[in-house]
Amino acid sequence: MSGLIGKKIGMTSIFDENGKNMPCTVIKAGPCVVTQVRTEEVDGYKALQLGFDDKTEKNATKAEIGHAKKAGTSVKRKVAEFKSFDEEYNLGDTITVEHFKEGEFVDIAATSKGKGFQGVVKRHGFAGVGQATHGQHNRLRAPGSIGAASYPARVFKGMRMAGRMGGETVKVQNLRVLKVVAEKNLLVVKGCIPGHKNAYVTIQK
Repeated sequence: MSGLIGKKIGMTSIFDENGKNMPCTVIKAGPCVVTQVRTEEVDGYKALQLGFDDKTEKNATKAEIGHAKKAGTSVKRKVAEFKSFDEEYNLGDTITVEHFKEGEFVDIAATSKGKGFQGVVKRHGFAGVGQATHGQHNRLRAPGSIGAASYPARVFKGMRMAGRMGGETVKVQNLRVLKVVAEKNLLVVKGCIPGHKNAYVTIQK
């Protein structure tokens, strides 16, 4: 799917034409530079590699510097590949937020906020075991049984237990584009998206 790389600015709310208050997320989408053009002949598939957000050469590797020079641009902090662009783009071309139109739907992927080590109630939505009274001691938020004893005498893979939560790639689908502010490269989408403020996101049509 075609799209852009962006940065999450934060959340706000706007009113629609019927006066309904809608929560929305503001994203700085682009401008993105075409840093590589994938072709069927060379790579076996068609795609565009886009770069977003400048990075100083002091903090870049020689490979990154050489890759950026081929495209005639500065080193980028975030690069990602997108397929299915309707328009033809060449190395070094810039794609702006005007790639999106108001009213269309997009999928947005980002790394979710890290929550650290969490129990099963927060991590998996368990209800907790038993009642808070009738002699119960301290098992209210415990996971309960995690398997039988003598057979199979082990805990199955994938058993939902306490552990680290968040910090994973999450994609939210079918978010409506409420507003495109071309002069400031801002995209306003309905609802919330994963990630902290200033987190990099990929926006796909």
